[in-house]
Parts: sequence; structure tokens; C-alpha cells
Amino acid sequence: MKGRLLDKKPRTKAVFYVLGFLITLVGLGIFLYWLFVDNEVILGSVNILVNGTSAIGTTDENFICATLDWWPPEKCDHGTCSWGKASLLKLDLQNPILLNAVKAFSPLKIRLGGTLQDRVIYETKGDGKPCTPFVKNHSEFLGFSQGCLPMSRWDELNVFFRKAGALVVFGLNALNGRNIDSYGRAVGAWNCSNAESLLRYTVNNGYKIHGWELGNELCGSNKIGAIIAEDQYASDVETLQNLVQKIYKGFEVKPLVIAPGGFLDTNWFTKFIKKAPTSLQAVTQHIYNLGGADDKNLTSKILDPNYLKGGSKNFIRLQQILKNSGTSAVAWVGEAGGVHSSGQNLVSNAFVNGFWYLDQLGMAASYDTKTYCRQTLIGGNYGLLNTETFVPNPDYYSALLWHRLMGSKALFTNSTGASNIRAYAHCSKKSQGITLLLINLDADTRFEVCISTENPTGNRTSIMNLKERTERLNFGRLTRHCKRSSTDMREEYHLKAKDGDLHSQTVLLNDKVLTVSSSGEIPPMEPKQVSMSDPIRVDPFSIVFSHIPSLKLPACA
Repeated sequence: MKGRLLDKKPRTKAVFYVLGFLITLVGLGIFLYWLFVDNEVILGSVNILVNGTSAIGTTDENFICATLDWWPPEKCDHGTCSWGKASLLKLDLQNPILLNAVKAFSPLKIRLGGTLQDRVIYETKGDGKPCTPFVKNHSEFLGFSQGCLPMSRWDELNVFFRKAGALVVFGLNALNGRNIDSYGRAVGAWNCSNAESLLRYTVNNGYKIHGWELGNELCGSNKIGAIIAEDQYASDVETLQNLVQKIYKGFEVKPLVIAPGGFLDTNWFTKFIKKAPTSLQAVTQHIYNLGGADDKNLTSKILDPNYLKGGSKNFIRLQQILKNSGTSAVAWVGEAGGVHSSGQNLVSNAFVNGFWYLDQLGMAASYDTKTYCRQTLIGGNYGLLNTETFVPNPDYYSALLWHRLMGSKALFTNSTGASNIRAYAHCSKKSQGITLLLINLDADTRFEVCISTENPTGNRTSIMNLKERTERLNFGRLTRHCKRSSTDMREEYHLKAKDGDLHSQTVLLNDKVLTVSSSGEIPPMEPKQVSMSDPIRVDPFSIVFSHIPSLKLPACA
């Protein structure tokens, strides 16, 4: 018996050796995986300061806006014809995805306009004039013949807008009745008779219009095709204002009068706004700051945080012009596609464009821009929806998340620790707390984000003053909201490109593909619940919305 017991000791030792060997192999496997696979992701940390003492900017409740354009299928850029049947005159209004995509916003602002709006006449019953579509003709102004909006089509559009719950802004033809001289100057006053016919028809049929905008890119040194002098444009806007007051007499809420819908030229805008201080309710600028559709460096520009940051200049300039003019008019972005000449395929309509688009929304809101209209809802290569299939492109989902999560009050936000993180914070929409938007432009680094908030010290509404204050901030006044024991939870929405391909048109939300149903329904976008004890983790080349109900700040009270 004793001998048998002694025999067991070597066998027991052998078992332990085998187990030890297996454990070593497992550990080696984990190490090798970390070394060759997971080591591709570098870990970094970022501190985000949110100053919640007061808002630095406010937006309209319905800040997100998208455009519908007039371009016919024959519109081509650099050999690419990307418009299909997306024109206001051709768009399939019966498509269920289109209807559901607009209804999902409840409501979505839609601006109807674009270059050819200044070549459109509106059918007037009984005048005997033919109502014909645009025809491509290089000898004509802007490369197309004059087109016409039939009232039957206007009826169809308004039935769609009512069903979808859209807020409509209509761009009027500002060149009607004028001649264009050899220098590209529009000569004479605006003939408003055709516009008046459209306004009266619209009111008589009970169609609701949120705003009437006069002209498209007819101002300053960056005009398209023609330019109207500042004094004359101001006079024409006053004519439109009088027209709206007359036709909407007795209406408790009247449509906004909006202009000039062009690229910011500081001198031109300054003179124009000073001449029309009471006629305007919104001043619109257009933004295509990434370059043209043939630019081979678009992706590198989008991924450059310094390039994105430079986009704030025009927001700042327009705010300074409005402040110095004494007008009560507010700033809008009336059209922004980033890439002019219809956008670039697999950039403007792909995941990578979301870095530029969401950064633009964040900056615009921070500088008190009330509405931001994306070019386009559908059409060209920069649509939120695919021109042929109507399936949402990645930026559609980004816009919808912004609309649902980001409230109207923008909070000063400053990040330290990484230049490749862009961060914005708003009071949450229709809920307590704040929502943080984080954009990771780094290809290799997963950032852990720690949030700090400044304790209340008084009202500070200037973003410039807040930036100066941050440089000399007493960090003893800060409350840090990371790595603290907490039972509170937050909601996170992580957006990534499918297979990590920035040029993919498929987006993942919390690692699940977002796709419309067979009946054209927009997919639900559910967050994941995360403990406030854990830091926010932002993967390489990803976007995160983080709704934090427990972070209650004075500005959001």
C-alpha cells in the first residue's frame, strides 16, 4: 500500500507539469495575439472639459436641414452624371424609403433651391405661356434653358411635405425681369409678379411654407453666373418682405424672409445687411470648403484636424457682421456639401464624410448658427440618400442621431491630450443631462475619455471669453466624472465604417449594420448602456454620441 502511494507522486507531478505547460501555451498565445493583432490599436487618454455655466450658442430646435435641387439628369461634372431623377421636377415622391427618411426627423427642414432656381418660372394659370422643363444648352445662361414649375407638380410636392411633416424653405428666382451685362452684373430691379403668383397660389391652397429665400449665389466675388449689387439686393428683399406681409396678412405666424444664399464675402454681406436690417429674418451662407469633385486630397483634408478647425472662420465672420450691423436677423447655413461640383463618389457619400459633416454641425452650433442645410437630401454624390436606391448613406444616420440627441444649447468644450479628437457638447434634447459628440480622426488610437465640468461661477456666453478663460483655468474648480464609483448609467452610440473601410457606404451602430427594412422602414437606433464608472472609449476612425443624463449643468436647467 505504501509503495502504491509513493508511485502516485511522480504521476501527480507529471500532471502539474502538463497543466503548467498548457497554461504557458495559453499565455503565450494571448501575448502573441496582443503583440501582432491587438497591438495595432494604441491606447490613449483624453480629458474633455465641458463648461456648463451657460450656453455659448443656440440653434433652432430643428437645426438639421437638407436640400432638394433642380438639377436634371443631364447635369454632369468632370464626366460624371450623378443626379439621376433627383430633381424637384422628377423625384419619385411615392418611394417609401424617401417618405420614411423624412418622417424619421419629425420634422426635417427641407430647402428647395440651388443654382437653377434663378432659371425657374412658376406656372400661372390662364397666362397662356407654356410650362416646359429644363433643356441642356451650353449657349444659355448657366448651361440650361429656362425651366418651369407646373402647379400640378407643386401640388404633389406639398402633399408629400405634409405627409412627411417637413418644414419647407423655398428659394425664389431673383433674376426674373433682369438683364445680365457683359460683366456678369444683373441690371434692374427684381420683377416679383411671377413670385407673387406662386405665393398666392400657395396660400390659397393652404400649403405651409417655413421661409421664402430670394436668390442663389448671386452675391459677392464668389457669385455663380451673375451678381446683384448690395443696394439693389437689399431693395429686392424689402420687396419680398412687403409681399409676404401683404399675402399673409392676418396670419399669426408668417414665413421667414431669407437671403442671400451665397458664399460669404465680408464686404458684400456687410453692406447688404446694413441696407436691409429689418427686412431679413435669416442670413444664409453656403459652404464648400473641402474643394472640388476632382480633388484627389479630399480624404486627407477631412482627416486633418487643423483643416477642419479652419472651417470655423466663416461662422465667426458672419456672426461679427450680424453683431456689428444691429440687425435681428440670425445666421443660417443655407447649403453645404463640402465638395462642390456635385460631390465625389465614395467620399461625399461614404463614412469618411461624416467626420467633416458632424464637425461642421458642431462648429456651426457653437457660433450661434440656427439652421444647417446639407446639400443634398438626395441627388449628386453628396446626398444623405442614395440617388438611385434611396437607401440612406452614412451621413443620414449621423444627421438623425444629432437631431434626436443634441439639444438647442451648445456648451463650450475643450479637449486636452490628443489633437485628433474633436469634441462637442450640447444640453440633451427632450431629456436631462448633456450629449457629448466625439470624433476620432486617428487611425490607430483608441481613446479613453474623461469628462470634467467647471463648477458654476457666473454667466459667460462668449465662446471667445470661454477659450481665454480655459487657458488660465483653476482646475480646483473642476469636477471629474471618470473612474469614480457610480450606479449611474449613460447611453452610447458608436458609429464605425463596415470592415474599417472609410469609403464604405455601410455604417455600423454599436457593431450592427444599419439597413432599411424590406418595406422601406428606417432602422431603430438603439444605444448601449454603459456605467458612469467606465470611461468613454472611442475606437480609431469612429464617432461616438454619449448621452449622460446624470450630468446636470446650470446651462441646461
